[in-house]
Amino acid sequence: MIRPAARPLTATSLDRRTFVRGLGLGGLVAGLAVTGLAGCASAVGEQRAAAAGGAPVRGGTLSVAGRSDLVPGNFFTNSNEGVTTIIGLVYDSLIRYPNDRVEPQPRLATAWRLAPDGLSLTLDLRDDVTFHGTGGAVGRPFTSKDVEFSLRTYADPRWAGQIRSTAAAITGYDTSDPHRIVLTFAHPLSNIFDLLDTVPIVDSGSLDALGRGEAFVGTGPFRFESWTPNSRLTFVRNEHYREPDRPYLDRVQFTIVTDSQAAVAGLRSGQYDLVSGLPYRDSQTLGSTAGFHAISLQGAELQSYVGTNVTAPGLSDRRVRQAIAYAIDRQRIVDEVLRGSGYPVNLPWPKYSPAWDERKNATFGRDLAKAKALVAEVGAVPVIPFNFQADDAAHAAIAQIVQAELAEAGITVTLAPLEAAQFVKQLIGAQFPGIWTTYHSWAQYTPANLTVSAYPFNAQKNASNYVSPAYQQAASAAWQLPGADAPGARAAYDALNDQLLDGLFLIEIGVGVRQLAAADRAQGIGWTKRGEIDLTSAYRAV
Repeated sequence: MIRPAARPLTATSLDRRTFVRGLGLGGLVAGLAVTGLAGCASAVGEQRAAAAGGAPVRGGTLSVAGRSDLVPGNFFTNSNEGVTTIIGLVYDSLIRYPNDRVEPQPRLATAWRLAPDGLSLTLDLRDDVTFHGTGGAVGRPFTSKDVEFSLRTYADPRWAGQIRSTAAAITGYDTSDPHRIVLTFAHPLSNIFDLLDTVPIVDSGSLDALGRGEAFVGTGPFRFESWTPNSRLTFVRNEHYREPDRPYLDRVQFTIVTDSQAAVAGLRSGQYDLVSGLPYRDSQTLGSTAGFHAISLQGAELQSYVGTNVTAPGLSDRRVRQAIAYAIDRQRIVDEVLRGSGYPVNLPWPKYSPAWDERKNATFGRDLAKAKALVAEVGAVPVIPFNFQADDAAHAAIAQIVQAELAEAGITVTLAPLEAAQFVKQLIGAQFPGIWTTYHSWAQYTPANLTVSAYPFNAQKNASNYVSPAYQQAASAAWQLPGADAPGARAAYDALNDQLLDGLFLIEIGVGVRQLAAADRAQGIGWTKRGEIDLTSAYRAV
């Protein structure tokens, strides 16, 4: 259990009661309400699994199958399952948001005090945490110097962290006390706790080896044991974890299985205990099958979208982007691809976000006549390449639907699937030659987080090569609020929404609640708001 804080947590630790309420139980209920039959199937499966679980069992190996391999150079990007799995198992963060709200809870930090002007933050740190040692030995103690190193490393452009701008806005580190750190900021940061929830605390002595994929040293519940590229990652129990009775498991084996049907077959045969990255149809089918259950990652929503390179032939004309927005049948994609586990949107926010706007989310609906009229105004539109991840069944299906719907509007696109590492490289480097489709995250956090951080949305440099002083100003204004519900926040979010709809460099499709599929013997599975797997309390039921 987490020890009591050295001093009581204060209201200034976030001081945004309205935001906490808006991202609290109401958001969870809303999420459950929109999942329809998928949510019901998942709930039944989870209830059945819980009833079958019984008391936690110590020991054993949990076998997990995921779609994408680790890319060490993308360690801080939260960009694929290999990266998020290793962060979720091996590392820890300073604070942790619960899945159902944005309200920081203690992790490696036990208490915090935000200055009234929002320009500094004091964090008290645990004094009983050590890094992983060699062969299970106790490593060196965790101190404030490790916090400084991790935040400075995250701010290094080399690592392409999506919240790097926020880390870079930290102008001072007082580490004179090994168990306390004082951060000072260039300006108020409305998303500072998003950063502290996200950045894994890394070991300075092994960072170079981390970049080469040779060593991953953290303070989390599991130690990294081995990595066989394009095959598997293996982890073993951290015998010196800060919670003495955790984790229950002795080992975790993460196997890369790019074919979803092979993953389903492996789960059914007992080869795997837990599978991620399945099409919604498969996870729902398993969720209603005896011996298995689906796990809905509430609070870790993903948004599907179509991105546009606004410098590409044809796409530089906003009317073409508008035509794409009118041509897409979002409800069809939610129904057929997401299997009802979500809802259509025009803006990037989930319904519980303080930036949500019901009226503006109805700006672009399926209107083929408007789409055709806009294309007619423009004249001939060049053939546009359309990229997506080849091993992602959901977005392969979305790409096919969008291709057919754009053809109806008079826009021809050619499908160009990419393997995962190349897709991420082009996303980060703004190298897509036309349009693309994938998920984005981060909207489940403080609203400003998206527009100053995420690759598709970053107002300073984004995957669309979209540059707009008005958008940059709106993003900066929301970012520099002293809190997400500070005076003027609603006006800031309205301005941000107007800029997103006006520029239309990203065309939102829908919010989806991602799912895992598990055998009933796999119990205690947790996750972060970023969808990182958390197996601290997981076990294999007998």
